[in-house]
Amino acid sequence: MSFINQDQQRSTNNENNKEVQNINSLGTINIPESAENIHTLTIIGHIEGHLASPPQNKATKYEHIIPQLVAVENNPKIQGMLVILNTVGGDVEAGLALSELINSLSKPVVTLVLGGSHSIGVPLATSGLYSFIAPSATMTIHPIRMNGLVIGVPQTFRYFSKMQDRIIDFIDRTSDVDKESILKLMNTTDELANDVGTILIGKEAVDLKLINEVGGLNQAINKLKSLITV
Repeated sequence: MSFINQDQQRSTNNENNKEVQNINSLGTINIPESAENIHTLTIIGHIEGHLASPPQNKATKYEHIIPQLVAVENNPKIQGMLVILNTVGGDVEAGLALSELINSLSKPVVTLVLGGSHSIGVPLATSGLYSFIAPSATMTIHPIRMNGLVIGVPQTFRYFSKMQDRIIDFIDRTSDVDKESILKLMNTTDELANDVGTILIGKEAVDLKLINEVGGLNQAINKLKSLITV
């Protein structure tokens, strides 16, 4: 009996250690190893990149998302992925990196904007094969901003200009909206107080061809299933 108890204890310890490792590396104990053929990825709050967000902020750490995307690509049981977005934006480099990774998956991806997908959340919303937005959800498109001291103004401006071009190019190739329309939305001066940019609500994003369709969870899952069976 003692040997059996020891084996059971070792098995329990191994399971606990595995869960701790998953929490440390992914932020969750649930990784895509189940028999389900659809993996759900949630990106919420502030997208945290190279700098940690304040502890009171709800944040999605990009180092938690990358291993999940790798696992989805390598797991033969996973046939498609649903990305649910409710984000205020965040680190531009991290958000764009995640967008590129999602877009490069060999398996179909459907994105669904709930609540909002603002700033760098826009390319994340267009990174899949097909995109949905809830009727009440919003998207904010604006130029890249920064806080803090600028050492070299011309050099910093050129860097930000190139970074903004990268974002625009990504949205242009992953949606049906053209570059001119994106730039116009970014530079609108009567949408946001004391700022420039545009807020799109539900159907407005679809009318501008930024998002494919207005819909919710049921429509998104059904669309993903249809893409998997193609």
